[in-house]
Amino acid sequence: MNQPGIHPVQATGPARETDLQALRALSELTAVLAEEHDPEKLLERALGTMVRLAGAQAGAVRVVTSDGVHLRLVASQGLTPEVVAQEELVPLDCGLCGAAVSDDAVRQSFDLRHCVTHTGSDYFRSLGTAVVVPLRHMGRVLGAYTLFFSEKRDTPEELGLLFRSISEHLGMALENTRLLRENMRMTLMSERQLIANEVHDSLAQTMAYMKIRLAMMQEALEASEQPRALKHAGEVQQALDGAYSDLRELLLQFRNRMDPLGLVHALGELKTKFRDRTGIELAFDDRTTDLDLSVEDEGQVFHIMQEALANVARHSGAKHARLTMDLIGGEYRFAVEDDGLGFFAFGQRLGGSEHYPHLRHHLGVNIMRERAQRLNGSIEIVNLPQGGARVSLVFPAERGSGT
Repeated sequence: MNQPGIHPVQATGPARETDLQALRALSELTAVLAEEHDPEKLLERALGTMVRLAGAQAGAVRVVTSDGVHLRLVASQGLTPEVVAQEELVPLDCGLCGAAVSDDAVRQSFDLRHCVTHTGSDYFRSLGTAVVVPLRHMGRVLGAYTLFFSEKRDTPEELGLLFRSISEHLGMALENTRLLRENMRMTLMSERQLIANEVHDSLAQTMAYMKIRLAMMQEALEASEQPRALKHAGEVQQALDGAYSDLRELLLQFRNRMDPLGLVHALGELKTKFRDRTGIELAFDDRTTDLDLSVEDEGQVFHIMQEALANVARHSGAKHARLTMDLIGGEYRFAVEDDGLGFFAFGQRLGGSEHYPHLRHHLGVNIMRERAQRLNGSIEIVNLPQGGARVSLVFPAERGSGT
């Protein structure tokens, strides 16, 4: 779409100085991309680079709004406060900016009457040229940079190409930021659901049990059956002690986050804290030669091992435990073993959870299973012939290559 007074940037021949400026600009932009993770601050800093590089009098950067029909002003340089107030939100097809966004091409114009009309400001009468560079990523226009010059001047083709390169780099950075925020939002929602499940497993069921026992105690008191009332009171007290212990363990787990030095270091730290907190000796055996997991996967493994050790502390009666890391046949295998009583349900010793579906809803096993599914893995629970139990997390090693 070509509007009157709007035309593509024309070639003006090679220019070594422009080439040097381009190298400096790209170097500066690379530094900005590495340092700045706030998208609007990133665009503002890049605007400063483009204004300086082009020798412009003023500049503005806009992004397409979520409704897809407007351009929102993110940052500006050199514009008067009155102009900024009028330019905060403009239609997507507004003047030169709209033409550049629609055509996905760098556009320039020597006629700024539309800007004068739209803003009602004489500021634009003193300007001779405007250049608009669309901000894009993978064929999708995300916004636009506008540069204003006091005199009428053509933009060299080399500078136009540089601006296009800058816009693509920024577009990629914006998209990466959006994906990161989306991933963080999904992770936060998943973590909240997991926390709710953990609270349900460890506290809600205990509180339901206490409610039933309190009702039975009240019936016994009304019937003047003191021995039965005392029995139920003791059961309530025992359940309350267990709930308090579970709550302290949950709070400890929520506070313990992944060590920034990585999974191996975090599990090593967990070993020391576990012994100090529970009195159970915990051995840690890392048999992997080269652990290669993403940060997300390391976090899932850490929380699963943390939950498995919490079960040892709460329910096993063990004196010793062992945490192992292994890589066998293309699969990671993380396991927690103890020398305690083993897993029980309804008074019966269990061989493995796969044969006893009700175990999935006890001892936080369902929480561990949900985390294991994120790793395309599984949780295996077995009682050991010599006594005690083993909880294993198994998942494919190929997930570790940059996922």
